[in-house]
Amino acid sequence: MTSYSLATLARRAADLGDPLPCSDNTQLWFSDQPADLELAKACCEACPLRRPCLAGAVERGEPCGVWGGEIFERGRIIAFKRPRGHPGRQAKAS
Repeated sequence: MTSYSLATLARRAADLGDPLPCSDNTQLWFSDQPADLELAKACCEACPLRRPCLAGAVERGEPCGVWGGEIFERGRIIAFKRPRGHPGRQAKAS
């Protein structure tokens, strides 16, 4: 597996010349709000560094945030983040 350190990604981003989506509002990529994380994932779709960003995050075991269009929580990729709080009660079958 190819190693993609944060420094390597930063150099590749600088070489591209255009600002990356995550360079404007970095807080969006580490928000606690599920809607913010979904927006960050959508912004990653057109990023030219999406694949190396994701590969590097997996290799480094990033603990949280959106990396390469995927949400990381506790070092694992999750499909979506649940909102904080207690889940609603399910209606009991009669």
